Amino acid sequence: MLKGTSGDEWGHIAKKLMKRLSNIKIPKTAGTPSRKRRMTSEQFLSDDFEGYSTGSSQASTIIIERSPAASSTPQPNLDTSEEDAVGSADQLDTPKSQARHYKALQNMYKAKKPNKAAVTHLLNLEFESRRRFITSEVLKEQDRAAKVIEAYPCFKELDHVLDEMQRIIQPKNSNYIAETLSRWENFFSKVKFYGVMKKAMKPPKTLNIEDHALAVFAALPDLFPSGAPPPKKLGACSEAFFHVLKAAEDPERYLQQRTLFSPVLLMGMDNCMIAIDNTPVTTFPSAKLNEGLVYLLAYYYTLHLTYPKCISTLLSVLQTEVLEDSIHDRDATSSYKRAMVEWKSFTE
Repeated sequence: MLKGTSGDEWGHIAKKLMKRLSNIKIPKTAGTPSRKRRMTSEQFLSDDFEGYSTGSSQASTIIIERSPAASSTPQPNLDTSEEDAVGSADQLDTPKSQARHYKALQNMYKAKKPNKAAVTHLLNLEFESRRRFITSEVLKEQDRAAKVIEAYPCFKELDHVLDEMQRIIQPKNSNYIAETLSRWENFFSKVKFYGVMKKAMKPPKTLNIEDHALAVFAALPDLFPSGAPPPKKLGACSEAFFHVLKAAEDPERYLQQRTLFSPVLLMGMDNCMIAIDNTPVTTFPSAKLNEGLVYLLAYYYTLHLTYPKCISTLLSVLQTEVLEDSIHDRDATSSYKRAMVEWKSFTE
């Protein structure tokens, strides 16, 4: 049986218990990290990406210009519209960033097979500084093609040259090249009948598209004459933009003897070649010979070259009718105006 205790004794014990309870510290539960810790983690991720960007030529351009809100694994936007191609002025137009894009592009071409989509993306980003370089007065026109292709070996590939023409003429239209080739096909089909009507060519006797292309190419300078004679050693005006190699003819020897440094289309037995001055640049299948003039125009635009006088009217007509690019007032010569009046009266 418990012995009874007085009220004072119980009160004393209660005070000791309360004092002990008040000295006990409640452990903190796991919660969200402090702001200081979270910022440190973000900084770590940022530093990690910077290291990756400097170690990879493909990643360097893509990551540098990303905003802080970008995902942790950024992907290049390969749209060819103007907004994605050149970006905002404060991010992409600085000399430092443009130089960085060019360096990344050069590094890509040290590989055997550069990634085409990545090259296109860098060409979009580096467009402004590239055009300033190509159109500058520092480059003489007779040396421009060689120096530009040396600086940008990607322009040995037709796809990149066509894309460059699109950036120059209609940067917001990602379907421009497809539309241009469609307009050329329409022009090509009409000009055959126009040539027969003008007695500049005979009606085609075969369905071979290569034979049709050769006949049209030979007749075009007569259908849209410039009035200026070709250089004496050149022969016909059509030789200013295309030449059919004979069976035993050496293309290198032909180019060495050529007096013009403008783009020319050479047709061989197996394929076609585009050369500028006396240097071969690229080849493509003979089945696409009929598109060869569009390819030549793309090189004129990409390399900022002047039309030869003997075919200036022809190329100006193609510029307005096929490329849908306006010409300068000084290029709207009487020969061009007369040729356009006759062409429009036939087609409309």
